[in-house]
Amino acid sequence: MNVPEQNVAERRDSPGAVPALTVALAAVAAVTYATFMLEHLLSPDLDAVNGYVSELSAADQPYHSVYSGGDLITGLLVITVALTALLRLRRRRWSVAGWTFLALFGLAAIGDAVFPLDCAPSLETGCALRERAGQVSFSHSFHSVTSSLVIVFGVLALLSLSIAARRYGWWPALARWGWALAVVEVSFALSTLVAMVMGRWLGILQRVQISILCLALLTVAWALYEDRRRARRGTASTRPVREGARL
Repeated sequence: MNVPEQNVAERRDSPGAVPALTVALAAVAAVTYATFMLEHLLSPDLDAVNGYVSELSAADQPYHSVYSGGDLITGLLVITVALTALLRLRRRRWSVAGWTFLALFGLAAIGDAVFPLDCAPSLETGCALRERAGQVSFSHSFHSVTSSLVIVFGVLALLSLSIAARRYGWWPALARWGWALAVVEVSFALSTLVAMVMGRWLGILQRVQISILCLALLTVAWALYEDRRRARRGTASTRPVREGARL
């Protein structure tokens, strides 16, 4: 097989490539999902060790729109990336499952923004008492559902894309790191359940969970970038050489 034929075969076996804007949106989503890192500047009164991350976006907090806005933007960007991947890349069972779960992750992130907590239980005793008595709004109660779905769909997306990467020979970054990030995310999710029972370290564990999801989005962005780089390299190597350019 000569070089041009080999490059054509490689492109046939590759998943294809998404526009450069899509790669950028995936990377930006990782940044916008990390707005909790601003808490030391904007919300220093909240307990970063034991308090929920969701308390930062509670409706009665002064900068709640910053944190909710980050979740909303992340959700919209992730859905755009996932839908573009479904439309532009090759469709196989595990890859379709992975991009679908990623879109659902984005939808759950939007749910976090649309259904915030009423108040911050770790900061206000009255809020904690209202929560225990069930005297909170539907939004406050439903927020735990959307937050759980974020973790579930995030892990499923990572596992599915990792399986697709390994089975089909695509996305080396996801093949190498996707499953590992998913396993670590699940481990911290289970640790969070223990922390909820103990009433300690919940804030730290949740912040690590979100940081892992940010790394996952960066890994997706890198995998999509590598597709574009290989596609450009393949196109360049199969381009005919002009007579005037020959030595």
